[in-house]
Amino acid sequence: MGVYDELFTASVEDPERFWLDAAAAIDWHVAPTRALDDSRPPFYRWFPDGELNVCHNALDRHVDAGHGDRPALVHDSPVTQSQRTYTYRELRDEVAAFAGVLTGLGVGRGDRVVVYLPMIAEAAVAMLACARIGAVHSVVFGGFAPKELAVRIDDATPSVIVSASCGIEGKRVIEYKPLLDKAIELASHRPEHCVILQRPQVEAAMGERDVDWASAVADATPADCVPVKATDPLYILYTSGTTGKPKGVVRDGGGYAVALNWSMPNVYDVGAGETIFTASDVGWVVGHSYIVYAPLLAGATTVLYEGKPVGTPDAGQFWRVVAEHGVKSLFTAPTAFRAIKKEDPDGEYARKYDLSSLKYLFLAGERLDPETYRWAAELLEIPVIDHWWQTETGWPIVANPAGIELLPVKPGSPTRPLPGWDVQVLDANGKPVEAGTDGAIVVKLPMPPGSLPTLWNDDERFLSSYMNAFEGYYLTGDGGRVDEDGYVYVMGRTDDVINVAGHRLSTGGMEESLASHPDVAECAVIGVADQMKGQVPRGFVVLKAGVERDEDELRAELVQLVRDQVGAVASLKDVAVVAALPKTRSGKILRKTMRGIADGADEPVPGTIDDASVLDALRPVLRRE
Repeated sequence: MGVYDELFTASVEDPERFWLDAAAAIDWHVAPTRALDDSRPPFYRWFPDGELNVCHNALDRHVDAGHGDRPALVHDSPVTQSQRTYTYRELRDEVAAFAGVLTGLGVGRGDRVVVYLPMIAEAAVAMLACARIGAVHSVVFGGFAPKELAVRIDDATPSVIVSASCGIEGKRVIEYKPLLDKAIELASHRPEHCVILQRPQVEAAMGERDVDWASAVADATPADCVPVKATDPLYILYTSGTTGKPKGVVRDGGGYAVALNWSMPNVYDVGAGETIFTASDVGWVVGHSYIVYAPLLAGATTVLYEGKPVGTPDAGQFWRVVAEHGVKSLFTAPTAFRAIKKEDPDGEYARKYDLSSLKYLFLAGERLDPETYRWAAELLEIPVIDHWWQTETGWPIVANPAGIELLPVKPGSPTRPLPGWDVQVLDANGKPVEAGTDGAIVVKLPMPPGSLPTLWNDDERFLSSYMNAFEGYYLTGDGGRVDEDGYVYVMGRTDDVINVAGHRLSTGGMEESLASHPDVAECAVIGVADQMKGQVPRGFVVLKAGVERDEDELRAELVQLVRDQVGAVASLKDVAVVAALPKTRSGKILRKTMRGIADGADEPVPGTIDDASVLDALRPVLRRE
């Protein structure tokens, strides 16, 4: 057995011992004597008798150990043409001061604070300040629609909201204060105060409940770390719910700190003094885990980037950041790489920069199609690591563990489950399927530390959403298979499986075929209602920059490609060339919304959408108007 196999076996055969050993790597106010409280399944709790402070572990302990001058956070903003590096000491001092602002406004242990900020250093400062005083933060994407923000305000009932005068999306300046004021007007719950950071691009009009960030920090008394129970909530992060009401995923501090601290060297191969660039957003779980908490827990340097993969100003910005800041591991979504590939198909920008520091590219958030994997691997000549996880899990379920040992790659698979994650595939009756057979991907309980213990104020929905389908298992909502070597293949959400004349087909397989065409930058396949066959697939493709093709000719090639690779049963005959695909802020293609519009439903525009104009342009194509 290799090192990975030994660790994985130890983690599932004796999880108590495995995670108690991992817990020794962080500082505890009261060290846990046991790892798991399994007295009330499926409500498992990790390190039930432990007490700690996550902010102390992320900042103070490194300063106390003599590493205060090491760079902790780099804010790199091509949209404002500015950069700033914070050492661990400087970041600790900024966080302590802002924690003092919050305590001065009456925020205490267990109180909620909504953070509605753009990709600026103050977003990380606000999150860590909450952790410092035992408050619970709930980060909402900056610029989120007022209605969506209002729903989250009513669910989390924050005493304080932290925001800024504006955010910058590409070349557009988005004023946040009017959006925030509207959200509070729509909400039933009223926060007592809003702390507003004035940015130079826009000055926000201040009202009675509003507090100026800079003035408040100047007058604040820095706050010390408050020890809390390991099982106390660190944050609430909302994920889209099928009912329209978002689900508040709860993250406890102890399990999360242990899992993230373990994952940095073992999964991402990043340790103290090394640099990780996670090109994501703090409003998404990836931003919480691998822009803010995990790198700082590990004593590493994290890059917080305010910009886009393309257009701010070009498709070479990720490479510039890597070269300028000596990035070892780059982590982003496949959609970002598809955007770069579309603008710069020959990878010319990458050759303009010294990328010798870059050892790994990690991709997650959408399924990594083999064509994008191949393009990135050939361009960078480093390991390209697809990995799979969810808002609910907090850290990766399946990955190629770079810091343990790199396993052989199988394109289309994010490799094997990480230690702690007992991944299985079940049929509709809850019975395990044979290797290579598609079914529902589940995780055998208990899930490891860092995963959600429940939903905010909604244990019933936690059970109905994740636990009731198959007793003793967490339902991921994704379908796929595990092959004879233990490699996991995630083929998409189970509602992206379509039924064509009695044949259940994964749209992921069809997308894989379309993406392999040399002219296609990215694509989506959805199942639309059909009187004869129940559902039929429709494809939508975005072409690479500079490609000009006869659409009928291209369509014929794409239809034939799917027929050759998936089979005639796929019956994909309808492929449209479009300018762009609608996506969430975190890069997921809005397939469910597209499907609803195509079926004639009055589908609402999701609050998570990145650019609503893309959906407006696509609507007539979906409806064949």
